[in-house]
Amino acid sequence: MNQKIYLLAIAFFLTLNSFSQNTYVFLGSYNRDKNAESIQVYQLDTLKGNLTKITAAKNTINPSYLTLSPNGKYLYACTDTKTPNAGSVSSFEFNPENKTLTFLNKQSSGGENPVYLSVHKSGKWLVNGNYSEGSVSVHSLLENGKIDSLAQNFQYTDGSTHKERQTRSHVHSTVFSPQNDYLFLPDLGADKIRCYRFDATLKQPLVATKVPFTKTDLEAGPRHFTFHPNRKFGYCIEEMAGAISVYDYHDGTLKQIQRINTHPDSITSGFESSDIHISPDGKFLYATNRGKENNIAIFSIDEKGLLKNIGYQSTLGNHPRVFALDESGKFLIATNVNSGNVIVFKRNPKTGMLKKVGKEVQMENVSCVQIKRI
Repeated sequence: MNQKIYLLAIAFFLTLNSFSQNTYVFLGSYNRDKNAESIQVYQLDTLKGNLTKITAAKNTINPSYLTLSPNGKYLYACTDTKTPNAGSVSSFEFNPENKTLTFLNKQSSGGENPVYLSVHKSGKWLVNGNYSEGSVSVHSLLENGKIDSLAQNFQYTDGSTHKERQTRSHVHSTVFSPQNDYLFLPDLGADKIRCYRFDATLKQPLVATKVPFTKTDLEAGPRHFTFHPNRKFGYCIEEMAGAISVYDYHDGTLKQIQRINTHPDSITSGFESSDIHISPDGKFLYATNRGKENNIAIFSIDEKGLLKNIGYQSTLGNHPRVFALDESGKFLIATNVNSGNVIVFKRNPKTGMLKKVGKEVQMENVSCVQIKRI
């Protein structure tokens, strides 16, 4: 009897703890007005999909890409993007109880036009990619959430064959491997996915590997990258080619096993593929197309990691740069830069299809979304 009461108490505690968590949505933007709320934070209603604004931050120029610390306490942003002779990374403390987002500090991004950043699972390292100058930078993170001075910076000069867009390197994302022991850098300008070993115990954690990059198809323009939850496969979306390359992944190496278009065969030019994510159950992959299409391409994933296109969903706006899935896989949220609107979709876990729910949010030049249960 005592054991039964004990088990019931544990179940009650776990249930209570799950309800004590809330899901928050963080939005970044291209906004040069210091008086504007260039970062906004919402709470997501996980039943109906509605967004309720709880706080915002001003005095920040172009926080175009955001990421969060593993515990959700700190928010990091690429700032001063698309600003000549500038580029920075900034830190903020998020307090859900007080509903505040407080600026902590900022450091040079180590290059012009930072476009992507990631935090190591230890919470001690921040890595960002600089598009215009083609470089990767590493900063250590302090216990109070502030960004320390630059620890490492590597710049690249090689390009590829497109005479206008690939005259030099353009690092477009910085993605940790599933075990966080490697770092992958899709380079749109060089048609390469660069790779370093990442040793979080070192003062300079990026370490050269025997295979420093994986070459993509020419004029592919690799942009964003994600791994399958089973850790066996990697997926790279190619902006210029409007395609996704699928890779077998093992211990820092990639081997291409498939390449599939993100668009219908009837569309033959003007590709602007942008972001890519996989549902937590590993059954479906989603990829955004901007330009002519402004939609989300939906793919099923088979046991071998291969993709099959099963449909498209309009993002109900113009120029969907970044989207995100919540941790439960129930919702997908898309941001449309040119139309300045944020759309919440509910995901069918069986079919992978998307359906708009809730009310859309308006935010000028909204460019990024991250979702975190805290």
